[in-house]
Amino acid sequence: MTKHILTLLLLLSSLGAAAQEKVAINYKKRLQTNEGWGVSLCWWAAQCGKWPEERLDSLVDWLVSPEGLNYNIFRYNIGGGDDPQWTNCSPHHFGAPGGKGLRAEIEGFQDERGGAYHWERDEAQRRIMLTIKKKRPDAIFEAFSNSAPWWMTVSGCCAGAKKATDDNLRTDYYADFAHYLVDVCKHYKEAYGLEFATLDPFNEPVTDYWYQNGGQEGCHFSTKEQINFIKVLYPILKESGLKTVISAADETSVEQSIRDILAYDSASVLQMVGQWNTHTYQGNKENKKQMYDIAKKKGIRLWQSETGDGGRGIHGNLMMARRLVEDIRYLRPVAWLDWQYVEENYDQWSLVKCDHEWGTYERHANYYVRQHFSRFVPAGYTWVEVNDSLGLAAISPDKQTLVYVTLNTDRHPRKVELTTPKSFCISEAYRTSRHENCTPITLPQTNKNATITLPSNSIVTVVLKK
Repeated sequence: MTKHILTLLLLLSSLGAAAQEKVAINYKKRLQTNEGWGVSLCWWAAQCGKWPEERLDSLVDWLVSPEGLNYNIFRYNIGGGDDPQWTNCSPHHFGAPGGKGLRAEIEGFQDERGGAYHWERDEAQRRIMLTIKKKRPDAIFEAFSNSAPWWMTVSGCCAGAKKATDDNLRTDYYADFAHYLVDVCKHYKEAYGLEFATLDPFNEPVTDYWYQNGGQEGCHFSTKEQINFIKVLYPILKESGLKTVISAADETSVEQSIRDILAYDSASVLQMVGQWNTHTYQGNKENKKQMYDIAKKKGIRLWQSETGDGGRGIHGNLMMARRLVEDIRYLRPVAWLDWQYVEENYDQWSLVKCDHEWGTYERHANYYVRQHFSRFVPAGYTWVEVNDSLGLAAISPDKQTLVYVTLNTDRHPRKVELTTPKSFCISEAYRTSRHENCTPITLPQTNKNATITLPSNSIVTVVLKK
């Protein structure tokens, strides 16, 4: 019996030794160059923009400073605005059970066809955006829409049509909606010197999420009607004098995004689009690889413009990081964006959680997990090849800094033996785990190899310098 136990222990020991992974970085194999990291301003900015100056400043500093998240891309939501009389829907239905709370009750700027613009509206989201612009002069801003104003819609409700699979923008209001979007972009340039790089008129358009009395603004557009609307929007935007270009189509599914881009191309409207946006809520590695191949072939810039997920604790946060790694490895976008920065009393779909009633806010594990990527691989770095399915590597523009990020979502520890590339030496390393928040660590080194220990549910970033 003792002999069998000893044999089993020796076997387990040998398996543990064999489980140590060997990782090498091929920094000469360059992939896409990182344009940056970002987040939508919808809807957290419409709430946090009401905070006192000191708290607002602190929150934005955490978001944009190089020592914080180092985010440089932000998506401003051009609100549609629901009927103030609630003629076609229940009062304040955005706060109904299962909805997103009154934070999703966004103000529109125009109340009727040919009517005056009320630029004083949406003050809170604007305040956040202008604070970001002041603190981060190199920031890239995109404007996007969830729905046209209620009076342009078929249902008279900017949450969607009566039937969720029906298009909700009236065809006789296509030009009105196009002018509305472009007028908002022109206003921000003229009043604040802020020119949006891109304008996206859609948000997850081919879904059954958007319906009358729903929990947020949303508008179904079939792929055919997306194409028809872009044909109207393109000349209006071009004649505006803005440098802003159209981005599309922000589908929730990578598979649907592929169908859209192929249809746009067949209809000869892809040439009117300057950037292709896709969400990655749904999509496997094969979908992402196909999307990348099409975008590369068509010569169009590709963004992962929105994603997020639920879960529990740091494990849920790291599963989101696994999606990020997969996106960068297979979809190969030049930018990667979160959906929400701040959520009330929730640590999954956000990076900061707050309590609006008590006025408290704090960074949680997801903030530090994301920091491993955005802080150490800023805009301008180029992703390079690394033989680690759970990791990424990137090199600085001057080729003097190499960064390697890897994670462990398993309940067992993971060990990685990193071969340090010739002429590079480890400068610093950081780890986030259940008990660490992007905390500096020391890595044991032998010759040109470094041993990286990743406890259960953890992430490590290694910075190498020449």
